[in-house]
Amino acid sequence: MNYHFANHRQVRKNLLNILQTTSEKDLLTIPDGFNNNIYWNIAHCVAQQQLLCYYLSGNQFRIDKYWVETYKKGTFANVDVKQSEMEDLAYLLIETSKILMKDFDNDFFPDYTPYSTSFGIDLKNIQDAIIFNNMHESIHYGYVLAQKRALIAEGLTL
Repeated sequence: MNYHFANHRQVRKNLLNILQTTSEKDLLTIPDGFNNNIYWNIAHCVAQQQLLCYYLSGNQFRIDKYWVETYKKGTFANVDVKQSEMEDLAYLLIETSKILMKDFDNDFFPDYTPYSTSFGIDLKNIQDAIIFNNMHESIHYGYVLAQKRALIAEGLTL
């Protein structure tokens, strides 16, 4: 699993870089053809990791429920995000990756409720969830890159 955790850390570093190097205006703008903005996609990764790994294993979230409720699947972008929330998200991107690895190493996930994803992939245990979560976050990283290109094409970037 070390390989999968290393991949997760890298995707999170990539997302953090975008969060920290993209203007607030660009983070919160919904480009034409998209349902959400860059910021939502990044926060969504944190929220879904909690659902896939902690909720389905019967454990408490490791973050405030606000993040899960606001950025889970089926939610839409909030364009009125405070700077302090952006700073919190930067922290959560790195810390929730570290915490997941520590919890896994400490056998924090003995139970897991099987779940069929909207991708058609069946998750049977925490290992499946972690591997799927990496794929999920990588897809959202791709969305973020596409949104950045769309904003440039629209001439909206600062």
